[in-house]
Amino acid sequence: MVDNNINIGGSSFDNENSGIKEQDRLLPIANVGRIMKQILPQNAKISKESKETMQECVSEFISFVTSEASEKCRKERRKTVNGDDICWALATLGFDDYAEPMRRYLHRYRELEVDRTPNANNIVQDRGN
Repeated sequence: MVDNNINIGGSSFDNENSGIKEQDRLLPIANVGRIMKQILPQNAKISKESKETMQECVSEFISFVTSEASEKCRKERRKTVNGDDICWALATLGFDDYAEPMRRYLHRYRELEVDRTPNANNIVQDRGN
């Protein structure tokens, strides 16, 4: 279910006022560090402060985009945010450089999911054997 109470501009990230635990509002720092390392030379080091800063930034960015997508869904009286809503939000918020690659990724992901899903006939035949 979509959380329609996401606040942007820092209020949702005020742990004392929102009741949200820090670990629940931020991406896991190990994952952030792993993603950061992928682009750097193998011998590069990343400081803890750098990881924490990136963790805050990407978490805020995700919240910002998700909030916009959630608001669209609320206006359309839908309860589920989907990939198309996220792509729409990216474009609406001016992140066109991200929206189009995300649309292509989503399209390819959906193609692969269709290829993975066995059709109903195969399931019935497998049960009968």
